[in-house]
Amino acid sequence: MSEATERRDNLFGLSSDARARLIAKLSSLPPRSGDPDRLDATTLDGARELSIVAAAADYLGIADPFFRVHEGIAGATTVIDGRRYVNFSSYDYLALNGDTRIAEAAKAAIDRYGTTVSASRAVSGERHIHCQLEARLARIYGAEDSMVLVGGHATNVSVIGALMGRDDTIVHDALAHNSIVEGARLSGGRRLAFAHNDPEAADKALGEARARRALIVIEGHYSMDGDVPDLAAFAAVARRHRAWLMVDEAHALGVLGRRGFGSAEFAEIDPGEIDLWMGTLSKSLVSCGGYISGRKTLIDHLKRRVPGFVFSVGIAPAAAAAALAALEILEAEPNRVARLNRNAALFRDLLRNAGLDIGASIGAGIVPVITGSSIMAGRLAQALFARGINVPPILYPAIPERAARLRFFLTAGHSEEQLRETVRVVIEEVRAVAAEPIDLAAVARHLGGRLSD
Repeated sequence: MSEATERRDNLFGLSSDARARLIAKLSSLPPRSGDPDRLDATTLDGARELSIVAAAADYLGIADPFFRVHEGIAGATTVIDGRRYVNFSSYDYLALNGDTRIAEAAKAAIDRYGTTVSASRAVSGERHIHCQLEARLARIYGAEDSMVLVGGHATNVSVIGALMGRDDTIVHDALAHNSIVEGARLSGGRRLAFAHNDPEAADKALGEARARRALIVIEGHYSMDGDVPDLAAFAAVARRHRAWLMVDEAHALGVLGRRGFGSAEFAEIDPGEIDLWMGTLSKSLVSCGGYISGRKTLIDHLKRRVPGFVFSVGIAPAAAAAALAALEILEAEPNRVARLNRNAALFRDLLRNAGLDIGASIGAGIVPVITGSSIMAGRLAQALFARGINVPPILYPAIPERAARLRFFLTAGHSEEQLRETVRVVIEEVRAVAAEPIDLAAVARHLGGRLSD
């Protein structure tokens, strides 16, 4: 490992080797409390590294930025502990959460169907609202059919896990969402990661795989970086190897394309080139659940084979009705998509022109500010929160230390004034935090002492 790489991989002043030694030391310690005859949570994988992060934050006076309680609708603004904040932590891209038309549709569904369908859809949980939603989703993607499940994460895990088997290969982007990775693991098939957004690397991986069946999985809009793949190139790779291509549209629907119809519209290709469109109902569609769209023969098969569908209760009527109403508004009001993209592009350009690292963001809905340090990200998020701006930091071990960042989710509801003022404050606080360097050696000594007490 080069000296430069070693510096980039440092966590709180600990090199990768030093961190490994500290983790090994901590793992050999007995549990701090509890019944000695029972398993202790501190022995779980990752528990010691989380302890390192928590101890360092406590030592540096960085408050926990997670699990904050919002007191109402969290859109472009939100209220936390009685104070209003400009909010960049919600996926409400089209500013539809709280829209009276959607709320009324959800209430009507409750009045008609109740709060649950009380069973899996195959048994007795099928409702007309499910079929309406699936037909609308299929229309958006130019697909023959769709299926809706109760959770977005569960959709990827359950569908990939059921679709592929031990003799198959799943080839996915190196920055793929956890749900994609977990689905690949569940399948028991061979899992190969290729370099981010590199169709040639995917092509090479497939050429070496020699699998019975192969599945390529990419995302239409990557939630950490706000960048997009060359969809046409990946479709060509899939056809060349007779592989299926699955695109996760969680952050693309309602965001990409002139009408917000997602990756295919943005890339200007026939959506039929994609075998499986996956997405969530919890982002632009302000509901909860996941979906798969594709050919009817494939959807029929999945509806009878996917454990997360067959053995799970059907999506709640109110959630289905809310998503359906949101889809109707998406189709009827493309100006929301245009406003979102204007906001995101402005925000991206203001940050980039100020010399901040925004990575490869295209400025469509997600714009990161990459700090390269969890300490820096945590301190910056705290400073912004104190000034009325709520933005989540993304810290190690969720991502590599050198990729630590703040992640801004833009919405159609943000005003230009809010965006310009936020960038002005970000620039000020980046300079202020940088002007107060941290003694990383002192942090490392503190970690070694406190956590081994």
